[in-house]
Amino acid sequence: MTQPLDIIIIERLGSLKLLSVKDFKLKELYKKCGFKKAEDFTKQTEWTIKYDSKKYFIQVYGKTDGRANSENKYDFPPPIDNKLFYGSCAIVGQVRKDDGSKIYINLSIPIWNKIYEKLFGGFEDLTATAKEDEEEEDELENIPKEKKTKEGYLKDGFVVDGSDDDNSEYISSEDNSEEDQVNDENSELETEDIGSELSEESYDYDDKNIGK
Repeated sequence: MTQPLDIIIIERLGSLKLLSVKDFKLKELYKKCGFKKAEDFTKQTEWTIKYDSKKYFIQVYGKTDGRANSENKYDFPPPIDNKLFYGSCAIVGQVRKDDGSKIYINLSIPIWNKIYEKLFGGFEDLTATAKEDEEEEDELENIPKEKKTKEGYLKDGFVVDGSDDDNSEYISSEDNSEEDQVNDENSELETEDIGSELSEESYDYDDKNIGK
């Protein structure tokens, strides 16, 4: 009695191909991958994973010995993610019956892609993320213009308007000359007082922040 079965062939360049085998025989699986001999063609791993209320047993068959430049380019999930295969590989699926025995089931590429994603721990949907970024409200959109710089940033203690037409007071050197002469006489005393005050403030700040 023949046993038809859908399996997945992972071709050397990494593409997936669904193959319907009319009479599936595990011992002849190597032929479906294009090999003339079964030598070194063995089961490389078996994943046990629950998907769609079913417990799947996914097996990968392939060769780890082959000619140079015939390496398989597909990215396999752990624990064979760092294993080098040659030529094509085959993926077959099984489920466990109520009596505990396993039976082969048809695999499809969409089902394998879902299982593949789960084996990698799930992937971030970059399309959904990009859409969320587009829909995110601009916090500065509702801020009045007078509270923003000409570049569009919010005015605060760190970002200021870079306009040259500011209203800062300018005192010429001539207007300030008399005041400088008066201050020169007490410059040494003022420097000492300022230094003392700074030293005291610095000491208090450090002392209060010990252990923080």
